Amino acid sequence: MFKTLINDVDVVFSQDPAARSRMEVIFTYSGVHAIWAHRLAHGFWKWKLYFLAKLLAQFSRFFTGIEIHPAAVIGQRLFIDHGMGVVIGETCEIGDNVTIYQNVTLGGTGKEKGKRHPTVRDGVMISSGAKVLGSFTIGEYSRIGAGSVVLKEVPPNSTVVGIPGRIVVKNGCKVDHELDHHILPDPVADKFKQLEDELAKLKKELYNQKIRHDK
Repeated sequence: MFKTLINDVDVVFSQDPAARSRMEVIFTYSGVHAIWAHRLAHGFWKWKLYFLAKLLAQFSRFFTGIEIHPAAVIGQRLFIDHGMGVVIGETCEIGDNVTIYQNVTLGGTGKEKGKRHPTVRDGVMISSGAKVLGSFTIGEYSRIGAGSVVLKEVPPNSTVVGIPGRIVVKNGCKVDHELDHHILPDPVADKFKQLEDELAKLKKELYNQKIRHDK
């Protein structure tokens, strides 16, 4: 257990260049506080002390702005950067060396019973504002772009962007668009462009019919 707590601190130094000392991380990093509170709450949950587990989770949410259900399973070296607004659901499973940024939701899609939250494998990075909703797996070392809404399985070593999320890079190969830091694929804009093209085509056909009718 002590080694796990040390790992929770040490991972910050590999992910956050602003971290200067262990003392600073221990006392000022809300992501670390939320993970530590969850590890204790999860222990209570496994011991069937459900009320204590939920109570501790609620206190943690109040002080850190990060909501983690005590039943969620979290691996080693999870890094929650900034963290405000992060929500991790009851049946969520998170592997080792995962990075989660602010306003990420790992949630469900309804009131179904059983496994209803995502499984996040080792080495995954989920960017700010992303929503991963449903009972499916995000494969090892995949990347979820900022603001994406992911509703289906993601293979290992993939990059997903957009609403709904779609794979643009898989195993190092581009699947669709260029993935530049400042030019991300936008499925919504693509759909608007498709509608505009179809509208222009219809206008042209109507114009041609009018010309033929006038003749």
